[in-house]
Amino acid sequence: MRRKQKRVLVALGWYDYRLHRGIEKFAQEHDWHLSANLTREKVIPWGWEGDGILAWLGAGDDLAEFVVQAGKPTVDFSFRRPQLKFARVLEDHAHAAQLVAEHFLSRGFKRFLFYSDADNWSYEERGAGFVGALRRAGRGCAWLRWHRSPESRNDREQWRRKRKWLVSQLRPAPKPLAVFAANDEQALDVLETCESAGLNVPEQVAIVGAENYLLAPDAMHTPISSVDTNLERLGHTGAALLEDLMSGKTAPAKPVRVPAAGIITRKSSDLLAVKHKGVANSLRFIWEHAHQPISVKDMVSVAAMSRRGLHKAFLEHVGRTPGEELQRVRIERAKRLLAESDHKLEVLAGLCGYQSANSFCVAFKRATGLSPKQFQETSLKR
Repeated sequence: MRRKQKRVLVALGWYDYRLHRGIEKFAQEHDWHLSANLTREKVIPWGWEGDGILAWLGAGDDLAEFVVQAGKPTVDFSFRRPQLKFARVLEDHAHAAQLVAEHFLSRGFKRFLFYSDADNWSYEERGAGFVGALRRAGRGCAWLRWHRSPESRNDREQWRRKRKWLVSQLRPAPKPLAVFAANDEQALDVLETCESAGLNVPEQVAIVGAENYLLAPDAMHTPISSVDTNLERLGHTGAALLEDLMSGKTAPAKPVRVPAAGIITRKSSDLLAVKHKGVANSLRFIWEHAHQPISVKDMVSVAAMSRRGLHKAFLEHVGRTPGEELQRVRIERAKRLLAESDHKLEVLAGLCGYQSANSFCVAFKRATGLSPKQFQETSLKR
């Protein structure tokens, strides 16, 4: 007897092909029948009958009303309406912010700014995460909120007024300045404002955005660095949770968070703000060769300094020893590979610059408190 095929509605008030790709992969793996015309046509399918709904309940009260009245197992990818007690799978904005903070800190920046232009839950989480990560590192961070400024009004002059306001905020700020923008569009606001104000990017203002969705970024004169927020995995994880709900399992008490995949580094933030030449040369050497079996001895050679002198300079300008920075970069690379691939430990160790699987496992557990396998299993559950 033919098994009944589950019918799932993709009811997203927002579109990104990567999210859809993750949903599509799960649907193919589990023989779902997907209905997704709503995303393109913006037509609410009143009267739809099926087994479950994948929703992104951002703007649009009519869509939220429909999903509530449908009464089907539902997973929401948004936290805009926390009063609706749906199961949720969300981006881990705090993790993304932590990656950006580490990105800037490892380049020696000491002055930081977060920029947002709307009252949006995801922007607030990213901003709070960035401020918190820097506070834990002993650094402060200013937060520019255009939507709370006296100049912000919804009219035809808003775009020009916002750019003028940004100039007034960025021009007097101490340099070099590291700016994390709430998304890529707002990062573009900052970049174009800097260009019109005569501020050099990244020499005076380094910029990182989020979501990695700008069209043809590498064709720009100054391509913008961005956080890959792992949307394909977000879609796949949300679909997996919906499968559980449709099978009668209990929804998790808290939203499931999907960590960011990493930072796509481009010219807008690819700058060493470390004035010490030896340290700057060593840091760049680490970033370019950490996947190879290099050592502190090689870094000493690149810096053209004594081992003791480099150690002291690193502590002063980076806050870590050369060996600690090398390990940090390797472990971060290992985390990304563990989350994105299924390499054997021997292969993974080599890809991260370790000479054996054993030395890699020891270093990884010392840094994270977990074995590589435990970390991978934990990441898959998030």
